[in-house]
This record gives sequence, structure tokens and C-alpha cells, in this order.
Amino acid sequence: MKTVRLTMAQALVRFLSAQRTERDGVDHKFIEGCFGIFGHGNVTGVGQALAQDPQLLTYYQSRNEQAMVHTAAGFAKMRNRLATMACTTSIGPGATNMVTGAAAATVNRIPVLLLPGDVFASRRPDPVLQQLESSSRGDVSVNDAFIPVSRYFDRIERAEQLIPAALAAMRVLTSQADTGAVTLALPQDVQAEAFDYPAEFLASRVWHIGRQLPDDPALDRAVSLIRSAVRPLIVAGGGVVYSEASEVLRRFVARSGIPVAETQAGKGSLPFDHAGAMGGIGATGARAANRVAAKADLIIGIGTRYTDFTTASRTAFQNPDVRFVNINVAELDSHKLGGIPLTGDARATLESLDQRLQGWSVADEYRREYEQLRAEWDAEVSRLYNVGHAPLPAQSEVLGAVNDLSAPRDVVVCAAGSMPGDLHKLWRTRDVKGYHVEYGYSTMGYEIAGGLGVKLADPSREVYVMVGDGSYLMMSQEIVTSIQERAKLTVVLVDNDGFASIGGLSRSKGTAGFGTRYRYRENGSLGDDAVHGDGERLPVDLALNAEGLGAHVFRTRSVEELRDALVAAKKIDRTVVIHVPVDRYEGVPSYDSWWDVPVAEVSESADVKKAREEHQREQARRRWHL
Repeated sequence: MKTVRLTMAQALVRFLSAQRTERDGVDHKFIEGCFGIFGHGNVTGVGQALAQDPQLLTYYQSRNEQAMVHTAAGFAKMRNRLATMACTTSIGPGATNMVTGAAAATVNRIPVLLLPGDVFASRRPDPVLQQLESSSRGDVSVNDAFIPVSRYFDRIERAEQLIPAALAAMRVLTSQADTGAVTLALPQDVQAEAFDYPAEFLASRVWHIGRQLPDDPALDRAVSLIRSAVRPLIVAGGGVVYSEASEVLRRFVARSGIPVAETQAGKGSLPFDHAGAMGGIGATGARAANRVAAKADLIIGIGTRYTDFTTASRTAFQNPDVRFVNINVAELDSHKLGGIPLTGDARATLESLDQRLQGWSVADEYRREYEQLRAEWDAEVSRLYNVGHAPLPAQSEVLGAVNDLSAPRDVVVCAAGSMPGDLHKLWRTRDVKGYHVEYGYSTMGYEIAGGLGVKLADPSREVYVMVGDGSYLMMSQEIVTSIQERAKLTVVLVDNDGFASIGGLSRSKGTAGFGTRYRYRENGSLGDDAVHGDGERLPVDLALNAEGLGAHVFRTRSVEELRDALVAAKKIDRTVVIHVPVDRYEGVPSYDSWWDVPVAEVSESADVKKAREEHQREQARRRWHL
């Protein structure tokens, strides 16, 4: 057998550069680059390998290890999980900084490859810098923290172990059902050790992504149930987008007349102005979708995990006879809520159902009913886009201005706070890839880093990053990376003077926004909105901070100024940050929905007692779906 003598790190880089994926005859390079920050635990291993053969994997410099994982995840999501990036760090804080990013990727089932350095496999110089010593285990390191948040984990303690580990890593990364973060911990001494690697291991390898179909009896049962339904509703999740099923869905809806509600990950499955598009569903959903869902006698879930936000904590589907048909490539999800499990690819399964349902459609009366609800909802969105709030604008007006002035193929990116909910309700998505919100893990700090990944994945699209001041303060430094890579972002920095989302939730549960405003401490306490919220503001200038990071900055105080800045930003060739303060108390209503956030069972506060009573009333609406 022909072999090539390489260090473990050199072999890893060559292997990764040779991996490809293929679906429907279209070939993709799978690992399109490697983000990294080099320390003593990887500079002479993976760092040396990347420097020696820079044409194999493009190296991207990052400013924060968590951010690099978010960028890789944003890239992979934009590419429908058919391509991703690797991330390398030293052992120690560089490695553990990636844990949050790993968790977000795994929760959202987005493939990212993490390559943290590790302590010496030989253990000769123990304890080395950044080594976690244990009195009960000799093999533990801080990288063990990745195990529960990774779909696959391995520690390469001998150079030849790379061969089975790398192949196993690729199996998981390319799995449509079980993908997520994959972590290969690389002891710093082993990275530099040489081995005679088989040339076949380093050769180009194509991982074929098939389109699995459920068996015929399961499809027949589903078709029978659909034909008997009077008020069916499709819940479109991320699987519609990742399987590239939006066109098939559009044809299916046009023929069958079944309306569609969308999850956060599935938003954009239909364009907002499609006659069957009811908008977002659940706790952050649209009134039209939630009213249709409440009466639906059949839910056809396509590529959805049925999270508590989607089901409004099991209160969304109130019809006592509601049944479920679940199309999902992951068996875990296809069996949820007692539904008929159609375990398979979303596009292929939907095509098969469409063929079997020829000649059947919903009644005209049902169509007229949901189309009227859709029209009423569209008018409500227009109202919120133009509410005319003063002296500071409402957040909904900011979203409306960005939506109006962005092009159909432009992408909006968001992750945490109140904006994901408002976007889910209000954003008028016109392109299947035009909506990119990380809400499986609701990761504060994802926005700018994730937006960078979106831009790198498709430079032809303009990317609008919507970020609140809380998330901005947690992670804004990838503005520098965007400038370094000439990957322009338009960052709309919505300043609501604190943690507005949790403030609103806190007030709704009787605790008056405790600890959520940015104010000096008063009377020994940071206090709340109602009692201690009028202290002097902190002398923080986020616009000046963004300018210092190299962005072109616009300061705005009104919707008119924001609109002018958005128009001007189109002509600027580097990352732009538009700072706009909003009224933290002017929110978007919840439309016929609820989210289960427990309230203290006993309290001295009358407001908390009242909130507890309201909570118990809503709890009574929860359903078991078996």
C-alpha cells in the first residue's frame, strides 16, 4: 500500500481538504476553510500544517473562539448543511470558549468541525500549562466539556488513530439526521508526530447525501389521514429549507390548498405573499397561523422538531381530534406527538405524498377562511411597520424600515432577545434563504459572527444583521474579521438601554424588569423598571465602539434617519453599523399564544401572585398529544 509520511496535523489538513459531498448530482467541497487562533497547543501542529499548504484549506483569522464556531455554523446553515468550516484553537480557554458555539450548532443540527488542542498524550511534562488536574482520573482534560454538546467526540492520542476518527467525524458531519458539532481533541505532541498514512486515506472522497423515503404502508396511512381531514395545516420547519423542498412545497400547497405555518428555522419556506402562507406559528407566531392551528384537525409537520415555541408549550393545537403526520429525516422527530412517522427526506417524501393525493384538495370554504385571516394579518404587519411611535421609534418600525429597503435576496440575521420573536411575526420573507435566525439555542452574541458566515457562504447577497445592545456587548469583535475579509455586513444596532426582552418577560411575570436596565447602582441595588429604573444612564457609546472596530457608523434617532442611513449604507464597501435607539416598552403583542415560563408559587408580591394565577389558567390549556 502506498503511504505518505506526514505529521498527524498535516494528514488531517490534507484529509479535510479532500472531502466532498454530493446531492442530486451536484458536488460540493465540504470543508471550505479553517478558522483559528493559535496558541502553544496548536501553533506547531495544525497551525504549521495550514501554513505549509495554504492552498489546501483557506485560513481565516478570528477574534473570539466562540464567534468562529458561530461563523462556521452560519456558513453551514446558509449552504443547507452541504458544506461547513473547521475551527482550531489551543488547549485551555481557547478550547472551552468554543463550547457555547458547539452547543448552539448541535441544538440546531448544524455541522461544524472543532479541532481544539489538548494536553500531552505522553504525559511526560505533566502538569503542563492549562492542564486540568484530577485526583481521580489521569485522562481528563477541559476538552471533556465538549462531550455532551458534540454529536461525535474523539481524542487522538496516537497518530494512526486519526484515520478511523476522521472518517467517523465525516460520517456524522454529513448525516442529515444526526449532524451537529463534531470535536476531535488533538494533543499538542501528537499533532507534531509523524506517521506513514495510506495514500487512499488522503485521496478525494465523496459523501453521497441520499433522499430517503418512508415505506409504502406508512405513506398510505398518511394519505388516508390527509384525505379525511377538513382543516389540515402544514408546519414547515428547517427541514424544508435544508432539503431544498420549497418549490415542491409551493406546488403541493397550490394544488391541495393546505395552508402553511412556519417555524423559525422554516421561515421562508413560502414567500410571505403566497395565498397559503399563514406566517410564523406558536409563541412568537402570527395571529393568522395561530388561529388556523387552534382549529386544525390535522398537522403535517415537515422538518420540524416541535419545540415549545412552535407548539406554544403544547397549547397551539386545541382541536380535541387533532392528529399528526410527521415528515422528518430524523426518526426522533418523526415519532413526536404520537403522529404517523414518515421518516425520510422532506422533499422526496412531499413529492411522494403529492403524487398520492392527486385529485384531492381542501374545501373552498376553508380556503376562503384562511385567506381572509392572512389578509387581516398582512394589514396588521403594515400597521406595526408604520406605528409612528415617538419620541423614539418602536422596534417594529425599525424592522419595517429594513424590510422595505432590503432586496428580495438579501438576508436578515438575528439570534436572541425580543427581535427574533418580532422578526418571526413580522418579517416579510421573499426568498427561501432570506431569513437566518438562530433560535434553537437563542445565543446572545451569534448575530455578527453568524452574519459573517452567511456572507462568506454567499457573497452575492447583502446581509443585514439585527442585533440588540445586549448581544452586541457580548460579542461584537467579528466586525474586525468582516473588515479583514472584505465581507461587508450592514449591522443595525438596536439600542433599548438594557436587556429589553427579559425585561418584558419579567414585567409580564410580576417582577418589574428586575436587573435588566443599564443604569448606575442606586440605593445599593440595580433595581427594576418600576422602582429603581430612573438612575443615571451609563456613559456607554456603542456607536463609538463600532467605529473603533473599523466599521462605518451612522447615528440615527428616528425612522426617517434610519431609512436614510440604510440607503447610504448600500454605497459603502465595508461593514456598516447603524445605531438606532428604540423605546424598550413599545413591544409587539403576542397573538393567541403562550409560552410556559414558571412563576413563583408563593410570593409576597401582589403582582407575582396575579401572574401566578394567569400562569395556572394558561397551564390548563396544555394538551397531551399521544
